[in-house]
Amino acid sequence: MVKPLAALVFKTSADPYVGKLTYFRVYNGTLESNSQVWNTSRGEQERIGQLFILKGKTQETAAKISAGDIGAVAKLGITNTGDTLGAKDNPMKIVPAVFPEPIFTEAVLPKSKADVDKLGSSLARLVEEDPTLRVYREPDTGETIMSGIGETQLAVAAEKMLRKFGVNVILETPKVPYKETITSPAKAEYKHKKQSGGHGQYGHVKLELVPLPRSSGIEFVDQIVGGTIPKNYIPSVEKGINEGLNEGSLGHFPVVDVKAILYDGSFHAVDSSDICFKIAGAGAFKKGLAEGNPVILEPIMNIRVTVPEEFTGDIIGDLNGKRARVQGMNPANGVNVIEAQVPQSEVQRYSIDLRSLTQGRGSFTVEFSHYEEVPAQVSQKIIAEAQAEREKA
Repeated sequence: MVKPLAALVFKTSADPYVGKLTYFRVYNGTLESNSQVWNTSRGEQERIGQLFILKGKTQETAAKISAGDIGAVAKLGITNTGDTLGAKDNPMKIVPAVFPEPIFTEAVLPKSKADVDKLGSSLARLVEEDPTLRVYREPDTGETIMSGIGETQLAVAAEKMLRKFGVNVILETPKVPYKETITSPAKAEYKHKKQSGGHGQYGHVKLELVPLPRSSGIEFVDQIVGGTIPKNYIPSVEKGINEGLNEGSLGHFPVVDVKAILYDGSFHAVDSSDICFKIAGAGAFKKGLAEGNPVILEPIMNIRVTVPEEFTGDIIGDLNGKRARVQGMNPANGVNVIEAQVPQSEVQRYSIDLRSLTQGRGSFTVEFSHYEEVPAQVSQKIIAEAQAEREKA
């Protein structure tokens, strides 16, 4: 009786010469070269090319790999670490290893223009190799972020990018994705008017800005009556407002949680155009933000710290110094689990602090919770840093 195939992919390597090299162990049945198998984890067919048996640094070709043996295959299309390869008519799924969640992040910056083009592909190949690495782009700051278990792992990843793919990068502390909003209603108007021979430019917009609850996003309301602004120019006003959302009036951070009400304005039969009302919409929105008692919002994280009991006091004291709000503490089997909410800016290097405070015996998890208004004294520092960065750029 032929046993159905079941093989677990336990490692993926990005070889600069061979390409993607997939390592697997066969637990049941036999995996043959130049065959078709079923990827049970993804529910798709995978084509297997030439199989290899690995002996140190050498790769020996093999016709098949039997149960209990380890082999490798190059250039698989859909298969990644943790996937099970099997038979479609008798699929079995092997439970993969559970990897820890990333807790340490760095911004990845290419060192030169030559490194920019190869950055994305080399990062993708690194993530294929190491399931504990995550790479994503932070839309609010425009940075490419790499997350892992600790600073040493990310430093090794950067060195590997240079050695394997020839990409030189710099790792820096990521920028915090601050946002801005208003705290009180405000009215503002803006008149865009230019005359320079021939057709001029004219657009006149009156807006009312109203603060919204957290995480409400942005709303645009058209309350024009009587045709003071023709309907075909209303979308242009909205476009101008949407452009204004990219930069607030304090630290030039993105604007959130604001309702913009277009309630009045005027136009010129000859000189008005879409671009005029777009400029007027952006100008009125910018003035309204400045007059609506703007504030900076910062991301607040849920943090869960697990430490031996003897370090509990030190950890709570350290968290309080980081503007954290301790939510609770649960003792269990000689350790304490401390739950708190803390600003992201205060815990970007928390893995280093925790290791130092607990002799390497503490662990933590962190996840995004919500945005919250920054205290006034902290806000002034953030605005000054943002201004200095803009001047440097």
